[in-house]
Order: sequence, then structure tokens, then C-alpha cells
Amino acid sequence: MVAALNDTLLDDARMPAVRADVEALVDAEVSDKTGASGLALKGGYSAVKKLGPSIVPDAIEGLLPEFVVRLEPFWQEFGASGEASFSAFLTARGDAVSDALLGVTDDRIEASDRGAIKKVYGTLRPAAKKHVTEALPRLGDLVQKHAA
Repeated sequence: MVAALNDTLLDDARMPAVRADVEALVDAEVSDKTGASGLALKGGYSAVKKLGPSIVPDAIEGLLPEFVVRLEPFWQEFGASGEASFSAFLTARGDAVSDALLGVTDDRIEASDRGAIKKVYGTLRPAAKKHVTEALPRLGDLVQKHAA
């Protein structure tokens, strides 16, 4: 049995490195986007970072514990599987993992009483799933680096 992600990724001694790596992962994923939608995503992300340099790090810090909870069942299953690469494990289960991770934001939106935000989120959710799925190889490497 592998150690719980909560005990490894969220350990006070590791958190600064984990947060920095998650922010680097987000930066890399945005940077890799191409085409018109990629250009729009890059522009929006750049604008957010300029408006408030702490927005992305604060969001990571606030959401990371919930993401860890959503990843835990996959991590435990991976540990029992004997497979060597958590990236490959996550990628092979892309739809389920992406839906689990997006469940964090789904739950927050569901709890919101702002209809306009819910509507916008609903239109962006399918693209978000695609982006999360594309990020799974990097995410798997990040988790395995800090938790193994």
C-alpha cells in the first residue's frame, strides 16, 4: 500500500515545492496550447497573472487539498496495480480522472447562487475536460515525484 497523498503532497515540508511544481505545470500546459483557442487561453491567462500575480498561486493553494482528495483513489489503485508510471495510469483512465478532478470546480459552481457564472462555466466545462485530460501525463509525473 502506498502512503496517502494527503500525507505526502500536503505535508508542510513539501507543500512549497508541490505548489511551485503545480504552478509550473499550469504554465507549461497553457504555453503548449495552439490555434485560436490556445491564443485566447494564453491571452486570458496572461491577463489574469498581470491583474493579480497571486491569483494563480492562491487558487492552487486553495484547491490543492480538494484535488488531492479526488486523486487519492487513483493513487491507491495505482499502488496496488504494480504499474510503474502514474502518468500512464492516469492517462489510461483519462475520462474518469478528468471528471473526478473537475468535480472540485463542479461542486463549487453547483453551490454558487450566481446564475451567470453557472452558465459560463457550463459552456466552458467541455473544453476544460479536454485540457485537464491533456495535462494528466504531467500531473502523474508531478504526483509520483512528490509522493513516491
